[in-house]
Parts: sequence; C-alpha cells; structure tokens
Amino acid sequence: MEERAKKIIEACLREKSKNPIQIFCNIAQMDFIRMHGPEHHILDGAAVLTAFYNAGGKMDLQNSLNELMKRGLQMPGATCGMWGVCGAVSSMGAALSIIDGTGPLSTDDSWGKHMEFTSKALGSLSQVGGPRCCKRDAFLSFQKAIEHINENYNVKLESSRIECRFSDKNEQCITEKCPFYKKTKKKVAFICVHNSCRSQIAEALGKYLASDVFESFSAGTETKPQINQDAVRIMKELYGIDMEQTQYSKLITDIPNPDVAISMGCNVGCPFIGRAFDDNWGLEDPTGKEDKDFRLIIAEIESNILRLKRELE
Repeated sequence: MEERAKKIIEACLREKSKNPIQIFCNIAQMDFIRMHGPEHHILDGAAVLTAFYNAGGKMDLQNSLNELMKRGLQMPGATCGMWGVCGAVSSMGAALSIIDGTGPLSTDDSWGKHMEFTSKALGSLSQVGGPRCCKRDAFLSFQKAIEHINENYNVKLESSRIECRFSDKNEQCITEKCPFYKKTKKKVAFICVHNSCRSQIAEALGKYLASDVFESFSAGTETKPQINQDAVRIMKELYGIDMEQTQYSKLITDIPNPDVAISMGCNVGCPFIGRAFDDNWGLEDPTGKEDKDFRLIIAEIESNILRLKRELE
C-alpha cells in the first residue's frame, strides 16, 4: 500500500489543474489505483491539496502531500462499513486540517469548520446509501469540498459535471441510483427505402429535439446522391437545420444496430432489416409535392419524435 501511496503523491505533483475532480479522475484510471481500496484515503485528500495549491493556495505542496500520505496510511480499510465514516470524507477532512494547521487542541474556528464539512459530506453519502463505491463516495465528497473551500478560503477551485467512467469495473454498481452513472442512450433508426426525405427529416429532428434521451440514425435499402432538396430547404426555414452539413443517404449496414427501428411508412415496399419494426409511422412521402405537404409531414414527424422521447424517458 505504501508503494501505491508514493505513486499517488508523484502523480499529484505533475498535475496542474485547479479542479480536484479532474485530478482524481486522471490518477484513478492509472493501473496502481484499484476500483475500491484504501489508496482512496490518500488520493482523495491529495487531489484537494493539489487543486488548492494550483489555485493559488499558500502551502508547501510536497510537504503537505507527504503529511496527507502519512495520515492516510494510518486509516484502516473499510472504514465506511466498519466505522461508519467514509475514508474519502476523512481524507478530505485531513486535507483541510493540513491547509489550516488544525490539531485537536486548536482554538480557532477551523476545528468546527472541518466538522461542518465532514458532516455535510457524510450526509450527502447517506442520502445515496450503500453498498460502498469508492468512486461515487469520492465524487460526492469532492462536491462538498469544492463548495466548502470556495466559501471559506481565498481561492477558487474549479468544478465540472461528473459522469462516472468506472461503472463497468464495479460489480456492486447501483447504476441509475447513482447520481453519476453514465446512462447509455438507446439508438433509434428511422428507416425508409431511399433514405432521402422522411427518414432524414426524422434523424435531424431526433437530434434536434431528443438528443438528451436517444441517439438518432436514418438509413434505407437504397441511397440517393443527395437529400431531397425541398426537405433541406424547408428544414432550414423552420428550424435552422442544414441536414446536408451533418447527414447523408446511408444503407442499413452503414449504421449501428438500433435498439428501436421505426418505419416511415413504405407499406409493401418496406425494407427488411433483419427483424420486425418497433413502429410504423405511416407517413406519406411528400417528394414532388407542394411546400404545405412537406410542412404537414414535418409537423407530424416532430409530434412523433416528441412522443417517442416521452416514451423512452
């Protein structure tokens, strides 16, 4: 464990970020950091100290990290389950103690301030519940540590949106119950014969209106040299979307296997994609018709996209 701890300190000294979450993630993916383990008792507080120093905090970083390592190595493993106190929180509490030079007999307000931080951080962990996850517990603690430092010190740590990269390595991952779980979006494919008009409109509106819920693709059994130019023009007028900048006519084999496959409404000419369609929108092909016909079909596609979004949410 001491060897891992030394590598953590060496890695921290190379970091230049003011964001402790970024520092943590950079180091946590290295091969000497396990998914769970007492190395987090050092890494978590060390990331806070490093970010604090990089943000202009006055300290001897090398000596501070060495002291943090010394204290972290004294913490037993499984403190969260066996002692009721998370090692990530204790590590960051130790970092604050090192910054302020606080000890058990300190009479200034730092003693109480550190208790205030650890109580808020532990409260945040308690709301999510177990089983333990050293990455999730660190992320929750970092959020409270950044908030605490930015409110109480003359430095400003940076923060960032947290999306966990470690879920597939955690056999006890609580998935959607974790606030940092990276949800996999479903892939939705809009299929017609030529992939030049209705399905292209559906792909564009799917990306425009529902990209936060599902990924949109379109394809056909044949291709056209270009997307229907009336569709391109009217989509620009209605939404400011230039389909020719990001889309082109594709075959079914050119897109990923979809979770949801929707036919635009090609009746007996509908392509076979290897399985039944999940839905058939039964849309009339507006090709060669007036602008009002295109607008009606586009409005119907928009309504269907929003309905699909609600269903997949």
